[in-house]
Amino acid sequence: MTKTIKGEFELKATPYEISDIEQPLGLMKMIFNKTFHGELSGSSIVSMMGILNKETGSGGYVAIEKFEGTLEGKKGSFYLQHSSNMNNGAQSQSINIIPNSGTDELASISGSMIIEIKDGKHFYIFDYDL
Repeated sequence: MTKTIKGEFELKATPYEISDIEQPLGLMKMIFNKTFHGELSGSSIVSMMGILNKETGSGGYVAIEKFEGTLEGKKGSFYLQHSSNMNNGAQSQSINIIPNSGTDELASISGSMIIEIKDGKHFYIFDYDL
């Protein structure tokens, strides 16, 4: 049975250097450290690569994220795969748990996440099965 939870997270972004091979693509690369609050509580690290045209509000990114902490009191970790884009400011998100990536009490987890940004704060909506 799929369950939905919501909460807030903070993040710290750190850019990292683009290689000479990647520079002609106009890529940006970031590491994000996140802290989750609510029924999903813990921390994650995200490696992201993307491109953004600030004039049109269009772009895309891909990322891998490793979460470690608790989900409604159950301890463990899992990986999320991000593949999202913006078309003239309109977002399309795909953030899914990588199959069989869960550990410990979260070993059988599957699901997806949506990220919302309101008034400069970051929120998650997390649909999952255990």
